[in-house]
Amino acid sequence: MTASEPLRFAVEGAGEVSALLLRPGDARVLLVLAHGAGAGMRHPFMESVAGELAAVGIATLRYQFPYMEGRRRVPDVPAVLTATVVAAVGAAAKQAPGLPMLAGGKSMGGRMTSQAAAQHPLEGVRGLVFFGFPLHPPKRPATKRADHLTKVTVPMLFLQGTRDELAKLDLLRPICASLGALATLSVFDGADHSFHVLKRSGTNDSAVLQKLVRRVASWAERIAV
Repeated sequence: MTASEPLRFAVEGAGEVSALLLRPGDARVLLVLAHGAGAGMRHPFMESVAGELAAVGIATLRYQFPYMEGRRRVPDVPAVLTATVVAAVGAAAKQAPGLPMLAGGKSMGGRMTSQAAAQHPLEGVRGLVFFGFPLHPPKRPATKRADHLTKVTVPMLFLQGTRDELAKLDLLRPICASLGALATLSVFDGADHSFHVLKRSGTNDSAVLQKLVRRVASWAERIAV
């Protein structure tokens, strides 16, 4: 497996942040991948997803938000988070010119990517991928966090577990339906927000990860290649 290449790029008004580019020799598409609120780009889930995506020809650029780069616990304000997304997309385009691009992330990283795309189309990005879209806080069902999705102009892939406490499916399904052909919802039985499944489910986390990656790859084939 090709090793990840460490990079750095500047974020307007917030200094520089670190990134990791994993580009297999047969890469057909590049996914600009943001981390969740509580863990950075080297979290085991992020590492595993990047490795499995590389195995099916999808390169990834993982990156840090400034607060994580500075080892702070509280996320940056939304303006800084979305500026980081925009900067990461620009850095990815420079590192891999010619590769079709997707963008997205885990939980908050995906939501900030969609907010950035809603504010202004992300140049060169053909679709957004959400590994657990955080529709609402745990035990506080709501849909306001999805309001901006109507302003996104590229296809979106929602990867959601049935036990995800941050996205009740009876709320998310109508939202995806209202977005029409731009939204694809892929549901993973028994998976929680971290795509962890219980032992009694008859499957395991590794199998879920493989299914996640296959779903991203098949969707990307239609959207970006």
